[in-house]
Amino acid sequence: MDKQDYLNQISANNRPVKKSKSGIFSSKFFIVGAIGVAVLILIIVLGSALSGGKSSGKEKLFSLILRLNNTSEVVKTFQPNLKSSDLKGHSASLQSILSNTSSELTEFATEKYNYKEKDVKKSLVEEQTAAKDELESDLFDAKIKGVLDRTFAYKMEFETSWILNQESQILKSIKNDTLSEIINRSYNSLDILNEKFSNFSESK
Repeated sequence: MDKQDYLNQISANNRPVKKSKSGIFSSKFFIVGAIGVAVLILIIVLGSALSGGKSSGKEKLFSLILRLNNTSEVVKTFQPNLKSSDLKGHSASLQSILSNTSSELTEFATEKYNYKEKDVKKSLVEEQTAAKDELESDLFDAKIKGVLDRTFAYKMEFETSWILNQESQILKSIKNDTLSEIINRSYNSLDILNEKFSNFSESK
């Protein structure tokens, strides 16, 4: 063995041996568990965010009551200015349904949730107030331009569609026989009127 081979052998023998990683943090079970916990936390956070963005059945009911009252008030304001006798008849029926349904739902909400309009969440009131203001403004402009009947029919088709959708959501959120009876009665009547507003034509 020459001198160089001897030095290489000594170097190889003295080279530190790499120790295999050990401990809890290198365990496959730990890694899998950590990933599982992270995924679970993510699911919980996303679930909370999604559920937080949805209104409760009670809030939907309160919002509906506000909408019924506001729409009824607007209908009462513009009904005398309609020219079509058919549209006036539909409007009178609509106001009656809105008023009766609001009265019944308010009584139900008061007994079940101690409903008071002044205590309704501010965001719900602002949302419905904004919708009312927009409806009044559009109908007033239509009256000035001489196209009130056409615009009124279009707007009431939208309003009844909104109410029908809200009533459907409430029935899914709140299971109560009394509430179901009130809403089903309202829904069936408004569904008929919705079609009448949709099919309205000034040429008839």
